[in-house]
Amino acid sequence: MMKLTTVTHQQPLEYLAPAGRIGVISLATDFNIEADLQRMYPDDVQFFTSRVRNVNPLTIENLRSMAPGISATADTILPGTDLDAIIYACTSGTVAIGVERITELVHQTRPGVPVTNPVTAALSAFQRFEAKRISILTPYTEAVNREVAEFFSAQGYEVLNIAGFGFEDDTAMTYITPQDIADAAVASCDPEADLMFISCTALRASLVLDDIEQRLNIPVVSSNQALAWHSLQLVNYPSSVFGFGALLREQLSHNAA
Repeated sequence: MMKLTTVTHQQPLEYLAPAGRIGVISLATDFNIEADLQRMYPDDVQFFTSRVRNVNPLTIENLRSMAPGISATADTILPGTDLDAIIYACTSGTVAIGVERITELVHQTRPGVPVTNPVTAALSAFQRFEAKRISILTPYTEAVNREVAEFFSAQGYEVLNIAGFGFEDDTAMTYITPQDIADAAVASCDPEADLMFISCTALRASLVLDDIEQRLNIPVVSSNQALAWHSLQLVNYPSSVFGFGALLREQLSHNAA
């Protein structure tokens, strides 16, 4: 006869991710966000991803179509476990759906959890650097770029110019090489810009942020870098992160704006 026993543990249960547990709502087609966050988050912060269905080609109408799935996606991230913050990881999707609406949708299933997104994070970063005039680089088409530029203009920033690679496929955007991103950022940045913003969580911009800043001599903010920075602020993470631009090199001890 089989003997069944219960094994007892000798030590107290460990509390995993003691410095922060962050939920990530990623697009189903995003090839990059998890690799980027893995590079940037400290070892004592962990993120947990669930994916929301999205549709290519990337248009404003298709971006809006993912809104009904956001609440259910948030609900699937470690159900029954407290999260310290939740990220909705799509820049153009936030522009299309709206910052407040994104938060409302997440809070339908995860009430009370601080929520950020690439737009909110980027705006907070712009304030941190006291930037007023910005250049923007994206992988998007001109139609989507117009919406992005109009959004940031409506927030009070002078968008000096916006350049895009013209891609409509979210997965293919990740195939743009970091070197091409760096060269395009340098070539397209207006000389009067206070800051360069590289939009889209699918772009591998984080790998070349230090290089671009050295070449431009101004702060460079990317969607994923801003998300990492802002979410670390939301969990009150006290230390800097190096290798991913000036934003993360700065002290992170202050609460998020």
